[in-house]
Amino acid sequence: MSQTKPMNALTLGSLILGLLALGVGAFLAFTAPPDANQGHVYRIIFLHVPSAWVGLVALFIAVAYSVLYLATSKPHYDRVATAVIEVALLFLSLTLLSGMLWGRPTWGVYWTWEPRLTTFAILLVVYIGYFVVRSAIEDPELRAKASAAISILGAVNVPITYMSVKWWRSIHQTQTFDPTTGRSNFDPAMLPALLVNILAFSILFVAFVRVRSLLAEREAVRQEMSPQAG
Repeated sequence: MSQTKPMNALTLGSLILGLLALGVGAFLAFTAPPDANQGHVYRIIFLHVPSAWVGLVALFIAVAYSVLYLATSKPHYDRVATAVIEVALLFLSLTLLSGMLWGRPTWGVYWTWEPRLTTFAILLVVYIGYFVVRSAIEDPELRAKASAAISILGAVNVPITYMSVKWWRSIHQTQTFDPTTGRSNFDPAMLPALLVNILAFSILFVAFVRVRSLLAEREAVRQEMSPQAG
């Protein structure tokens, strides 16, 4: 008989460490000097940028697990890929919300169809569609293959979204870190708060994925056992 695994020390430890790091990051964010142009409203960036970075990088992690599933047909990889995308959507939704809260006092509107926001909206729709497809397909193998295909194809939009502020005319500010030049447009005095929050969000991402994967594994075991119980 299959048995599920309890939450292990690594999962619990990463959750606690992530929350502690988040507390330190919040302290640094609120004690950092105000921005010369935006004043205190810029502090939203300490939430907005880390959630965006972690959420977008997570989509490439999901691609890796999707490829592993296609190569091995092991359900475990499908479950982890799904957990990663689910948690990524959480972080990307937080990115969208924080960006809208920043945009209202900065641009005068919560939303405008400029390149960065448009490509980001398309990205969210694609990965929401990922779960719509999963709920619509009953066959586990077909569901996993279709999900893997969406994961791989959807990730193509990640670099487009990231580089949109450079490729097209946009009112959105340029990247905090520009990979093409290696430069940052961030005030060095504010950088420690940003880096600590990125670290905190990264640790929490690992913790959330591990918890979600554990729940998915337990659900899979219950489904395997239910015919036997009948």
